[in-house]
Amino acid sequence: MGATPTTPTSTGETAPPIHDGLHFWQFMIAGSIAGSVEHMAMFPVDTLKTRMQAITSSSKTPSITLRQSLGSIMKLEGVAGLYRGIAAMGLGAGPAHAVYFSVYESSKKFLSAGNPNNSLAHAASGVLATVTSDAVITPMDVVKQRLQLKGSPYKGVGDCVKRVMMEEGFGAFYASYRTTVVMNAPFTAVHFATYEAAKRLLMKVSPESGGDDETLVVHATAGAAAGALAAVLTTPFDVVKTQLQCQGVCGCDRFSSSSTGDVIQIIVKKDGYAGLMRGWIPRMLFHAPAAAICWSTYEAVKSFFQQIKR
Repeated sequence: MGATPTTPTSTGETAPPIHDGLHFWQFMIAGSIAGSVEHMAMFPVDTLKTRMQAITSSSKTPSITLRQSLGSIMKLEGVAGLYRGIAAMGLGAGPAHAVYFSVYESSKKFLSAGNPNNSLAHAASGVLATVTSDAVITPMDVVKQRLQLKGSPYKGVGDCVKRVMMEEGFGAFYASYRTTVVMNAPFTAVHFATYEAAKRLLMKVSPESGGDDETLVVHATAGAAAGALAAVLTTPFDVVKTQLQCQGVCGCDRFSSSSTGDVIQIIVKKDGYAGLMRGWIPRMLFHAPAAAICWSTYEAVKSFFQQIKR
């Protein structure tokens, strides 16, 4: 494996790398903070996406637009309705992103073999990261989605966990895990590869960056581009995931199989192919700024750790 790149100081000495060379626990803390900030900031948009994706045309409630979804929530539930279920995400986002980024950094270091421009290594590392982190976040994601539904029968996180366990069993928390992985593997591959490529491009073309320094604007812009592209491409899987997690609740269809292919066929039969893209606008509106926030926060925390090492 190649040596870690270093940066010359004004005195001619070699300083530690700007972002690399951190301990595993530091990557975990940086990822945990970044993930929590990202999901808390963008949670209202996620609620709108869930409402739009969960209800099929066969239900009593027809398909709704982003504006209709927002108007309905504000009229009937107020601002608090946009944040219902945020506690579940708060419990799951930190640990999941700690695993996500620490696995990504470790895998990238191993797979890139000293080549910082190895896009394939970035994509593969992202896939490994998402498979492990999804195992952590999926149960809380199920709870979050069910609490976000209009007229949710659950009083809170604890009540939802208890009732799902009693009525559906532990397996209900992982009914969507395969679909989540199938969705997030390509999502993360596209996301990380696009992020690293966009970051390199922006550092070259931006005169303010001097071609070397990774600025906050670079991380935010590259992250937003990566998040938006990956979000749109993987929306069909997100629709399947949402319907599997919310099945049987508040008028949502219940499926006899948790197979991604079977659920896709049912959605297409009832709603057409357009049904697989339901919620793509709020999903893109979520992931573009969310990725910008997440990457900026993550890199900022990494820089902080690097600074205190000097």
